[in-house]
Amino acid sequence: MRITRIDLTGNNHHATVARQTGGEFIEVTIIYPDQPRRIHQVQADCQEDLWSMAECLQFHLDGCRGTNSMIHEYYDELRRFAD
Repeated sequence: MRITRIDLTGNNHHATVARQTGGEFIEVTIIYPDQPRRIHQVQADCQEDLWSMAECLQFHLDGCRGTNSMIHEYYDELRRFAD
């Protein structure tokens, strides 16, 4: 089994996480209700890049700066797409 896309929903924002088969990047799109969406390219084999994106997702979807355990929940979801 291979997961190719997940949707995450926060307080006021949504995000999609996807990776093309064989692609070297994970694409994360953060969707705001009143702003243009932001698309991020995350290196699939870089744990630091995954953690940084998890911090970003946690902040935007939860609406506050989170604890390590809060960020780790997003990190775990991103790791599903990692090498």
